[in-house]
Amino acid sequence: MATKKAGPAGRFGARYGRKLRTKVNTVEKIQRGKHKCPYCNRSTAKRLSPGIWHCKKCDAKFTGKAYKVGE
Repeated sequence: MATKKAGPAGRFGARYGRKLRTKVNTVEKIQRGKHKCPYCNRSTAKRLSPGIWHCKKCDAKFTGKAYKVGE
């Protein structure tokens, strides 16, 4: 159960330690957020699977890094 304090890593409960759960939180917040599309330069790209991204605005499907599009 995700709470305000635990965030998405709340599903782990009291297991795995605080440092690992905070690392999971930061990575998952980045990967699940919206990213800038390299084709239309709008923040509408979402992650479909590791390394595959899709822009809802220009309907482009492209590759990138596993957790973020890239810099």
